[in-house]
Amino acid sequence: MKKVAVIMGSDSDWGVVQKAVKVLKDYEIPVEVHVMSAHRTPAEASAFAKGAKEAGFGVIIAAAGMTAHLAGVLAAETTIPVIGIPISSGGLGGLDALLATVQMPTGIPVATVAVNGAGNAAHLAAQILALSDEALAQKLADGKENMRKEVLKKDLKMQENISEL
Repeated sequence: MKKVAVIMGSDSDWGVVQKAVKVLKDYEIPVEVHVMSAHRTPAEASAFAKGAKEAGFGVIIAAAGMTAHLAGVLAAETTIPVIGIPISSGGLGGLDALLATVQMPTGIPVATVAVNGAGNAAHLAAQILALSDEALAQKLADGKENMRKEVLKKDLKMQENISEL
């Protein structure tokens, strides 16, 4: 199975990013986590992205706040999918990071999840890898079935609560 790289612009992003790592580990997807900055370590970020495919990565998840250029810098240097997680930091509640992550030039796509949407970034990475991995595809299908059952249980409980009024 291909690995997923989770790259944070700062270690202060870990509080959000760890949710993605947990989801990936729950799916038994190999994951590596690194801190790299588009602005403070651009050469290292570029070198990582250039070598990602050869290093066995199938998806890169990039988390950054404020100007949030990290996902775009990584996407510019590789052909493997990059998923951006805009991080809420600074005074704009993550809107600045969202706009910086989602507005990429043609030919340099970055799939973007919600502000602080690390869990969905990991689920999307798993879905991308599952295109060529039937066992992982089955885990994803099982997970969706479990979510369905949980919602139905909650609905049943709600119906019981309503009947008691």
